[in-house]
This record gives sequence, structure tokens and C-alpha cells, in this order.
Amino acid sequence: MPRLPILALIPPVAFVGLAALFYTGMQREDPDALPSTFVGRDAPAFSLTSLGDRPKVDRAALEADGVKLVNFWASWCAPCRVEHPALEGLAAEGIAIHGINYKDVPENAEAFLSELGDPYTSVGEDAEGRTARDWGVYGVPETFVIDGEGRVLLRFAGPITERSLEGKIRPAIAEARGE
Repeated sequence: MPRLPILALIPPVAFVGLAALFYTGMQREDPDALPSTFVGRDAPAFSLTSLGDRPKVDRAALEADGVKLVNFWASWCAPCRVEHPALEGLAAEGIAIHGINYKDVPENAEAFLSELGDPYTSVGEDAEGRTARDWGVYGVPETFVIDGEGRVLLRFAGPITERSLEGKIRPAIAEARGE
């Protein structure tokens, strides 16, 4: 009886391993969700410069009473344009939104807000992307729901659409309010 070379077993074993990994990934509750280690914990520290003459985002703003959002955005980001009306709607409802402008040219960021409107209570510049890295941001836009004690309740990656607003953002806001 011929012996099977050990190297011949590597491809089928690798295939079975990958198949198991893919199957496990597909069984997650929300396969599109990007987990965050900060959910349920205090929002990470940060140090930002102000954007123009707008109020600057600071730690006290995140620890203030009431629910608030932290939104990472940039003028060069097409999905940021898509979500902008949703942010303006939330701001009109009285939700404090703190914007963090990610790796952008300040003049372009100012023009973006002048053109589309400014839904932000305060805005900070993250020119080098350090704050985004510290928050675990994969790309813009990303939005975090923060409760009245400065804890992260939700991390939402991608543009806020009507579906995500009703299915994820508003339930997290209600949770932050204790509803």
C-alpha cells in the first residue's frame, strides 16, 4: 500500500480550517458590525485643535449631562455627504453632536460645513489621525453614541442612513436616555 506524503495533507486541512472560519463568521448576529472595545467603557481621551472659530471638542463636552454623538468626518469623504442630512436632523431634535474632522485640510472642512450646514455643537481637528486611531476608527464616517456619563454605548461605522438611524442610532439614544 503506497504512503501518502505529508505535504499532500496541507491543502485539504487548510481548506477545512478556512471553511470553519468562514462558517463561524457568517453565524454572527450582525456580520457587518465592526466591534469596539470601548462599548460600555468611558470614551477614550483625546487632544484636538479647534476648526476655525468653532467651539472645540473637549473631554468636558463628552461628560456633560445628556446623550451626545461623536462623529468622525472629512470633506473628502463622499459617504459623509450622504449622512449629513441625518446629522442635521438629529441636531434639530436637540441631540448634541461633536464632530472630529479627520485628516482634512481646514479650509476644505470649513467649506464643507458652509455648503451643507453645520450640525455640530463643537468641532475638533484630527489632522494626523491620532484621535481616530485611539478610538479604533477604521474610516470615516464613524459615529459613537455617548451617554451622560461619558460612556460609549454604540459605535456605528459607515454613513447614517434612515435604516441605520431607526435600527441602531435611535435605540442607542433611547438607551442613553434610560428609555
